[in-house]
Amino acid sequence: MKTFKAIVLAIIILSAYGSSVFAEEEGVSFQIEMLPWEKVNGILPKFSKFTVLDVETGKKFKVQRRAGSHHADVQPLTAKETKIMKSIYGGKWSWKRRAIIVIHGDQWIAASMHGMPHGGGALKNNFRGHFCIHFYGSTTHRTNFMDLSHKLMILKAAGKLEDYLHGANPYDVISAFIAGLKQQDPKIVKLISLQTLNWNKLLPKIENVRLSAMPVFPAEDLTEEVSLEIPVEIDWFIKDQGRQHFRGSMYLVRFSPADSWKVDNERFLQENDLISNK
Repeated sequence: MKTFKAIVLAIIILSAYGSSVFAEEEGVSFQIEMLPWEKVNGILPKFSKFTVLDVETGKKFKVQRRAGSHHADVQPLTAKETKIMKSIYGGKWSWKRRAIIVIHGDQWIAASMHGMPHGGGALKNNFRGHFCIHFYGSTTHRTNFMDLSHKLMILKAAGKLEDYLHGANPYDVISAFIAGLKQQDPKIVKLISLQTLNWNKLLPKIENVRLSAMPVFPAEDLTEEVSLEIPVEIDWFIKDQGRQHFRGSMYLVRFSPADSWKVDNERFLQENDLISNK
């Protein structure tokens, strides 16, 4: 019989193509669900224990929900679980969002986590504080809105990211592109990029990026457009270069009104001195 790890890896690979994955040979059935926070809040009450599965690496660790009203504040159960979690982040704690699957009994729920200990913690686990897990519709401490980066990671975990980006309006595409750069996630930026780039080499240079300004007009006025120039202001923090500010435009194209918008990523990154002109 195949091991649990082998089943998990198969699910991760196949989930990129849909939200339902079945392992019939094992006599079990897994469905990755994208449940709203209101429902998850009841499924995972305070002090409940569950498993976190990282979509990219296939690594998993056990946690306990300790608090949180707008999302789940959780802690690794033991020092061993903390070590596994830290290895997922390359041995360094980070605010970067990651696509995860929360496993609770026979339920597999799409979610997103960051990897930075903060606030209070009560367990003896070498983790100073707690970290946050978000589900679809949950919000951060500071806003009443769903964090875009968490939303994209939840969609990724559920196998719904490509469909979402295919139907996104130009402004949402730009926001998702910047979020993908910020989270150093090659899958997000690849799906909405016009040109192919070596993202594994480029993304580690981008330590932080923020879309600080973008005028938004009614998306219904753009239904027949196939190319757009959208003014933006971007704040960057680039490795070995420091802070930079860009005021200019991002260019988007699509082949027909029925196709998805793509960012002219090569032009944009050249204008920001992140890649050289050919």
